[in-house]
Amino acid sequence: MQEKTNGGLFLTIKGVGVSLITALIGILIFALVAKLATLNSGVIKAVNQFIKILAVFMGCLTATKGGRGLIKGIFVGAFFTVLIYLIFALIGGQSIFSANFFIDLIFGVIIGGISGIITVK
Repeated sequence: MQEKTNGGLFLTIKGVGVSLITALIGILIFALVAKLATLNSGVIKAVNQFIKILAVFMGCLTATKGGRGLIKGIFVGAFFTVLIYLIFALIGGQSIFSANFFIDLIFGVIIGGISGIITVK
């Protein structure tokens, strides 16, 4: 039983890592596109949300092997959201604890849960 629990924890951590890598690659590609094209803030916000959803989904694909998709998806969504906020708060020199953070955290948990259910193997 202990070995199975550690395997689930490892897969969840691996899923968060996959989410972070996916998000960073997506953000870098979109930053290049945004630099070349003139985009309004509505498009930028929509694409950023899509990148977050895609990143959490990709992390859940990795994390949900062996079942418990809802729980693993929630953890992937929550930890991904916290870590990505920390990374960008450090880069931008901003405070992490704002209303937007908590809204994004709830969004990440919901998307993680849904993605976990969809991707469970």
